[in-house]
Amino acid sequence: MTTLHLICGLPGSGKTTLAKQLEISENAVRFCPDEWIAEILRDPNDTKEMDRLRDIAESIQWSFAKRLLALGIDVILENGFWSREERSRFRVEAEALGAKVKLHFLEVGLDELWRRLSERNANLPSGTFFVCRKDLESWMKLFEPPTKDEFS
Repeated sequence: MTTLHLICGLPGSGKTTLAKQLEISENAVRFCPDEWIAEILRDPNDTKEMDRLRDIAESIQWSFAKRLLALGIDVILENGFWSREERSRFRVEAEALGAKVKLHFLEVGLDELWRRLSERNANLPSGTFFVCRKDLESWMKLFEPPTKDEFS
């Protein structure tokens, strides 16, 4: 059965690292919004444009992902999936295509996230963006960790 892998976590939690491992071990197609955004964003400090492009990139990637799932190809989405509603919506749509959904949650505390992001910020790899502590703290308040019933 085809599988949709949802990679859930905040910046610095290890989403891309896990997604790249799954890409190989599960022979799946991986979609990373940040990588696409980095290719087209003129100014990496333009957060308003980055947010606008994120919605577009995730929408296009999801369109491709649904087609791949319908063709029997496993897919990995590393969008972060910060809300239960978003995770539920993707699950319902994937299951309607006959795919199963596997949620991967990377739970990392604030201090460790900030340590990792500080290291990453010092030498940004391709496809990543600078994250300040203030934004990270703000995002942690918005993040809804998955509940046990979401791991079915």
